[in-house]
Amino acid sequence: MTIAKAVNSGLRRAMEDDPKVLVMGEDVGKLGGVFRVTDGLQKDFGEDRVIDTPLAESGIVGTAIGLALRGFRPVAEIQFDGFIYPAYDQIVSQLAKMGYRSAGSVRLPVVIRVPYGGGIGAVEHHSESPEAYFAHTAGLRVVTCSTPADAYWMIQDAIASDDPVMFFEPKRRYWDKGDVDVDGGSDRAPLHRARVVRPGSQVTVAAYGPMVKTALQAAEAAAQEGKDVEVIDLRSLSPLDVDAVEESVRRTGRLVTVHEAPVFLGLGAELAARVTERCFYSLEAPVLRVGGFHIPYPPSRVEEEYLPDLDRVLDAVDRSLAF
Repeated sequence: MTIAKAVNSGLRRAMEDDPKVLVMGEDVGKLGGVFRVTDGLQKDFGEDRVIDTPLAESGIVGTAIGLALRGFRPVAEIQFDGFIYPAYDQIVSQLAKMGYRSAGSVRLPVVIRVPYGGGIGAVEHHSESPEAYFAHTAGLRVVTCSTPADAYWMIQDAIASDDPVMFFEPKRRYWDKGDVDVDGGSDRAPLHRARVVRPGSQVTVAAYGPMVKTALQAAEAAAQEGKDVEVIDLRSLSPLDVDAVEESVRRTGRLVTVHEAPVFLGLGAELAARVTERCFYSLEAPVLRVGGFHIPYPPSRVEEEYLPDLDRVLDAVDRSLAF
């Protein structure tokens, strides 16, 4: 199934298992979401559990917080990444802090789904990568999927969490297909565990979300030149599974981080610092970062010049090996 269908199926299963799970957002009901991720849920679960909201992101998140305080498990959809900022205050000032403020006596099991990243030719405000803002905020869990199997299981694990979870979905990968074991969960990994998706021995490439596929393509191209690249899908951005990256870097001696968001103060910078602290004497080269440029997301006609591609990842791999 596709990643979009996998998220839909995961939501459906969570709603079947727990009547307190609600889905809410702009056009998530009758329309089934702008990407059809919630298609059919309102028809099967009713308007009381799949709720079309006004176009007001702060109100969506604020209402979700109130519902969570009343014992529900709301899953709120932000229709596009670039429109999450009106809800930023609700997320970082209220949702993230309630558990700490109440010494753990109040839990807010809210999931906020955010289609993010570029690559679909969208107009302004529809192709941003704001994940670092939320990973920087203590009190939030931040995850992202790159395969249908992870989409299916991770959304259920996020809903089951008693802590608020920012669930970032790579919109340009929504239609990528893959196998999903919906019964046994043989392809299921813990929500906050990174995963080696291609073993290798010379360079570690750590990516997440939409860039995992690009990293795998780069590793395949590098293999044709005799270079053995290991690819790690980080999956969880907060908490960050540094142990998995450290174990890999101690074997390969090299690390390249890859993400769509700007390199400046991005997740790659945090990972580079942490790995340098832990693996300084194992590193054969500086940690290199590949990502977007420190500019507003460009018009769609030139977005391919902005987004990291196979060549930019391969260039970083070559520079690391040549150091």
